[in-house]
Parts: sequence; structure tokens; C-alpha cells
Amino acid sequence: MTSPLAPRAVVRRIPAYVPGARAAVDQRAHKLSSNENPFPPLPSVRDAVAEAAVQLNRYPDMFATELGEALAARHGVEPAAVVAGCGSVAVLGHVLQAFCDAGDEVVHAWRSFEAYPILVGLQGAVGVEVPLTADGRHDLGAMAAAVTERTRALLVCSPNNPTGPAVRHAELVELLAAVPERVLVVLDEAYVEFVRHDGAVDSAAVLAAHPNVVVLRTFSKAYGLAALRVGYAVARPAIASAIRTASTPFGVNHLAQVAALASLRAEDELMERVDAVVAERDRLLAGLRAQGWSVPDAQGNFVWLPAGPRTVDLAADAVKHGVLVRPFAGEGLRITVGDAEANARVLELAESWPRTA
Repeated sequence: MTSPLAPRAVVRRIPAYVPGARAAVDQRAHKLSSNENPFPPLPSVRDAVAEAAVQLNRYPDMFATELGEALAARHGVEPAAVVAGCGSVAVLGHVLQAFCDAGDEVVHAWRSFEAYPILVGLQGAVGVEVPLTADGRHDLGAMAAAVTERTRALLVCSPNNPTGPAVRHAELVELLAAVPERVLVVLDEAYVEFVRHDGAVDSAAVLAAHPNVVVLRTFSKAYGLAALRVGYAVARPAIASAIRTASTPFGVNHLAQVAALASLRAEDELMERVDAVVAERDRLLAGLRAQGWSVPDAQGNFVWLPAGPRTVDLAADAVKHGVLVRPFAGEGLRITVGDAEANARVLELAESWPRTA
């Protein structure tokens, strides 16, 4: 018997988001399952948050005005072009709420960020999944070819989560030339601070040249504020206004705003930590390849280990040895770059596993 309180059909159909595994309370483990920054917040950021905690009885600035102004200055745009939200995931949800009606199509690569089909489905839109290339990259030509009269948005995750490669500027410009301006192109740059390859996307130039582009950023990864959930979009003011209208009121809490501002003030120090993570990432990548693993280019703070049908078994073995990774059943393992000890443990484990390309 169907309950009169049954959820919408789309809610019953969409896949649930699977968070990275957590260690049991009584278990010590290297948690490499959630793409977190291995470094704790800077003392200056912790001090700013502690000082702000005395204001917890007050609502936060609904529009994160001071943060928006700081981000606008950083990106060389006017404050009206910036919209902050409860992490870049929530901001993307607001983008889709603002621009997609039921039945509209949203093109995105797959496998890519796990939240994409969830957010698209909740909006009543239709996800059009375009397979990645064999080396884990976006097939931008195929994505452009997938655009139809019903397409309302196209999502580009660069670097791609969970496989790691990043889109290059020239190929993104080529995609934008092929996509009609009526299609919103969302460039999800959650891991952009870790990109080190030549020809990286110049998102400021892309935004200036293309009125249909939205850039998403987050403070969760490079800035180490995952627990506070603050992300933002940069777009032309008219688009940003629509996103802001769809946003959850008071969506960025006061402590998150304060921590983000303090992090921007300490950006040079934080980027030194990012460089340390990149160095460990490159060491981990080189070590895995030396062992014979076919690992795609890694431009985020994680590596992708193709494991095919053995994925779940290898993840379980990692847990037994005190390492938590993120399995994607039948496909591979996403392994976050941790501290030197954690990464050394990963290499020890991977050496003992059978290779699966």
C-alpha cells in the first residue's frame, strides 16, 4: 500500500550520496576517504573563529557581504558577481534551481562528482552522462555533441573528482565555442589550487569572455575548512543575482564567514601547505606507477587507482590495515593524499595488491 506521505518519485530513484568512511571511535586509522586537507586550521584562523564564537546568538550576515567583497577583489570582479553558499555543492544546487526546470537536460561527464546526478535529479532535470576517456579525462568533444535543444546546463569538473585529470584552457575555450550561449557552463574548480600542469584553465579570462560561464570554488580543500562548509560561485551579475535568489537564507554561518576571511588573509601560508600536499601527491603518484599501476594524471589532492572488480575487496583490505579509502564499486579507489606516513602506508598496501588496469 502506498503511503500518502510517500516522497516524490524522483527522490526514490536518485542514488544516495555516499560519504567517505570514518574510523570507529576506538580505531586509529589513516582517513583518506574524503579528500580532506591533512593539515589542521592555521592558528590565526582558529583564533578568529574562537573570537567570533561569542556571537553565536546572532544570525550571520545573510549575504556574506564582507566575504563576497574580499572574493570579488581576489577574482577581479564586482561584489555582485559573487554568491557564497554552504559549500560549493549547495551553490551548485542553487545554480540548478535558478536555471533548470523539470525535463531540462544537464550534461556532465561520468564518472565525475557523485553529487551531480543527485542535484540534477532533485531539480527534476535529466542528467546526460558522457563517459570519460580511457585515461579518466572529460571528453569535451562528446560533451559538446551531447548538447540538444533541451540542454540547459553543462558541468565541467576540473580537476575531475574522482579520477584526477584537469581540463586545459585551450580545450575549454574550444568547448565554449561549440556550446550555445543559452547553455550555462558550470566550471567546478573545487581542487583548482592543486593544479600544476601547463595550460591550466584561466577562469578569469573565461568568465570575462563568456557570459554563460559560472565558476565554483570552495574553502573545504586547499583552505582546510571542510567542517565549516563554505563555497561560492563567480558569474556575471545577472546570473549571480538569480543564484542568490535561489539560495538558502543565511546559508553561510558566521563562523564559516569569519574563517574564510581569516584564511584569505593567511593565503600565502596556506598555499605553502598546498605545495606540500602537491609534493606528497606527486610522490604517491610516482610510487604507484613504479609499482605497475595505471594511474591517471592527478591534479587534485587525491589519486585514482583503477581496480575494476576487485575495488571493494581492496578497500576492505585497506580498512584491515588501518587505511580508509573511497571505493567506487567495479571501477576503482580514490585515495586522498594524506601526510607522509599515511602515503607511505598506501604504497606498502598497493605493492601487495594484484594490479588491475
